Amino acid sequence: MTTVAVLLVFTGAVFAFIGSLGLVRLGTFFERSHPPTMGSTLAATLILAGSMVYFSAIESRLVLHELLIGALMILNTPVTYTLLGRAALRRESADSGD
Repeated sequence: MTTVAVLLVFTGAVFAFIGSLGLVRLGTFFERSHPPTMGSTLAATLILAGSMVYFSAIESRLVLHELLIGALMILNTPVTYTLLGRAALRRESADSGD
């Protein structure tokens, strides 16, 4: 069980790192907003799944409080980036005089 948990957490960390690379390497705000959104949502899901597997095996009972954390992160991360994107579009259109 701990091997499965380690694989899930490591895979989640890799996806978070890839999303961070996209944030650093891409040029504009609009290009930069996509990789961290996808990376952090998938990474959080995998890391929380690994945490559930590990602590369920350690405590010999099903640990489910990570589901609430995961649900909140999966719902809030894309919404936050959508709002940031809309604010950037509004600011860009105001700066260009449209």
